[in-house]
Amino acid sequence: MALPNITTIGLIGAGNIGGQLARLAVQHGYRVVISNSRGPETLSDLVEELGEHATAGTATEAATAGDLVVVTIPLKNIDAVPVAPLAGKVVIDTNNYYPQRDGRIGRLDSAESTTAGLLQEHLPESKVVKAFNHIYASDLTTVGTPSGTPGRRALAIFGDDADARATVSALLDEFGFDAVDGGPVAESWRSERDQPAYVQPFDASTLRDALGKAKRDING
Repeated sequence: MALPNITTIGLIGAGNIGGQLARLAVQHGYRVVISNSRGPETLSDLVEELGEHATAGTATEAATAGDLVVVTIPLKNIDAVPVAPLAGKVVIDTNNYYPQRDGRIGRLDSAESTTAGLLQEHLPESKVVKAFNHIYASDLTTVGTPSGTPGRRALAIFGDDADARATVSALLDEFGFDAVDGGPVAESWRSERDQPAYVQPFDASTLRDALGKAKRDING
């Protein structure tokens, strides 16, 4: 059953993670508006698969329609994320930093910021929550289990707004995962690429341990 006050989830990005989250959302009773950088017409196959509760639009249309919005695009493209339609909304950030794809980003290499921190700066009036960045896309629709299942897969979330973190925690639970609250955006590096928690099938207790063992290297 969909969360109260959230009927539509907007997706800015419809790649591996975006497509899987769209499938989960529709399965759990949400409407979705999906977008990508190539235009709505390129998403016809996915929309047909998802059925009557899915439509394709521009990034601005997805941002405007969504009660909650997921940004799941290459990190190098976050400046293209529309700002005004996302003001006041919970925005889930799934992005990871891959220098070979994104180019070198000095503020990440020097540990001055985080991937979610960069998006939060770009969206100063939004409530950014880091989630879904440390799980293989294919696992999103295959390994979720009901609440209370022993050994249930857990995923970390980070955000500066406690209510926004609670909303995303509830969404994770609905999608089949325990949520481990890692605190503010500044700590979100703990679930990023090359850290102990990254793409590992941990339950909540083991994930907390992995987040605690994370070490922040300065790549330069």
